[in-house]
Amino acid sequence: QARLVESGGGLVQTGASLRLSCAVSGRSSSNYGMGWFRQTPGKERQFVAGISRSGGGANYADSVKGRFTISRDNARNMLYLQMNSLKPEDTALYYCAASSSAWVVVPAAGSPFDYWGQGTQVTVSS
Repeated sequence: QARLVESGGGLVQTGASLRLSCAVSGRSSSNYGMGWFRQTPGKERQFVAGISRSGGGANYADSVKGRFTISRDNARNMLYLQMNSLKPEDTALYYCAASSSAWVVVPAAGSPFDYWGQGTQVTVSS
């Protein structure tokens, strides 16, 4: 069983950058396809990005493509989300998630995720 803990959120201005981190414990992160999601009050959770177990493949939501980069360091059991050119509409609670499904190569919006962190808040002011 995996435990996920996010960090790195904060309050920034439009155009700024942030890097979110997710620490994985319990099992090696290399056992999981990983992803980032975000959610705002009253809205459904939205897929942001997913990355394969090795880090060799990634998927992004169209809304963040070209601005966000997902990466991982399996030696450190860490997942990252580099967010550049932030916009007010990026404001949300950001979650990392882990998928143990063997058939999921590069996690995407419809992939099953088994473990979730508690989230880190990102607020982008205009």
